[in-house]
Amino acid sequence: MTKITSALLATSLVASALLADGVILAQKTERDVTKLTPDSKAWGYVKGTTIHLYPQTALSMNDKRANALNEGLKAKEARVKAIYNSKNIAFLLEWPDGTRNIQRGYKSDVYADGFAVQFPVNYSNPQKLPYIGMGSDGRPVVIHLQKAVEKVYEPNGNGDVGMQQNILSKNIFGKATKEFARKVEKLAVKDYQRSFISEGFRSMTEIKDGSEKFDADMKYGDKEWKGTLVRPLKDSYLNLKGAFPVAFAAWDGARLNRDGQKMLSGWIPVKLVSQNGGEKLVSSLTAPVKGDAKHGKELIEQNGCTGCHHISGLSPKSYMAPGLDNVGGYSTAAYLRESLVDPSAVVVPGYNRNAHPNTPWYNVVDGKRQSAMPPYPLDDKSLDDMVAYLKTLKSEVK
Repeated sequence: MTKITSALLATSLVASALLADGVILAQKTERDVTKLTPDSKAWGYVKGTTIHLYPQTALSMNDKRANALNEGLKAKEARVKAIYNSKNIAFLLEWPDGTRNIQRGYKSDVYADGFAVQFPVNYSNPQKLPYIGMGSDGRPVVIHLQKAVEKVYEPNGNGDVGMQQNILSKNIFGKATKEFARKVEKLAVKDYQRSFISEGFRSMTEIKDGSEKFDADMKYGDKEWKGTLVRPLKDSYLNLKGAFPVAFAAWDGARLNRDGQKMLSGWIPVKLVSQNGGEKLVSSLTAPVKGDAKHGKELIEQNGCTGCHHISGLSPKSYMAPGLDNVGGYSTAAYLRESLVDPSAVVVPGYNRNAHPNTPWYNVVDGKRQSAMPPYPLDDKSLDDMVAYLKTLKSEVK
């Protein structure tokens, strides 16, 4: 893999010249990238991009201890690098974590550190990117998940219950015990990586037919995780070219993170160096937000948004609608604007079990979920101002 470094040196100066704030530059190489790991020397020749991971605060879990551990969290600063060749692309995500937490099969209250990388299937219209985390109706996403696990035997992939028994319960001795141990070792799950396709509320489905080829890895050291993902540029789900969006998530097992309680980025543009196209998408995702945030805050209060949505400093904790703290960190301006004018375009999952039954987040009409929030027929300036304010709702970076 050391051969890859010379090829990267030739493009590093070009990539640096093209670097723009908030853009991940994937450097091109003719070498094989499928064997890259978190420790590969090649990453030292790649320009990195700083990103921010924000606490996902739309929902409160029905777990008092987890909620307390995650109260008032700050955003994390992370780093992303990318390398690609004619067939595959590799990402390196580096993020701080003070503890190493491994999922253990014999404990139900221990959770793993982990990370995920997400791609929209269709990104031709930057104004209609999917909802991050689960996609949207008609706007699917592919998600790759990697978790830190110890060797476990359940499930072992073959459904062989006999091989999941403790060796002390087997009526075998001597050489037979060693043979049994070898079989168990062969069947054991030593890695946890999954791919999912999702197109909105309750649609997330694991891809198990082998059509999604990818490889991920994690390495911990110096109070930091490094995670790599390698996948094809083109397959039956994705066709990554020119420039495309990507989003990252990280789970902290020490804070009982799992499912929707995690740290999350917004959509970030990836530019494939040496390829044309994608300028519109890059511009849309990196353009400064226009609008008067101060006036937008006044409009948010005047239109009754804080009657249902929780915003720290403006409204108390509420289960009547998704919380808006940090929504400006992991949501695009286009998504926030769409949410105001067409709330049913994306119905956020959750309906929190602690909410009152008379105040549902959504109603089901003719088999389709419709948001309980009414659309707001506002003029363009008012919408710009409200979006500008909502984009300010994000925690400080620790």
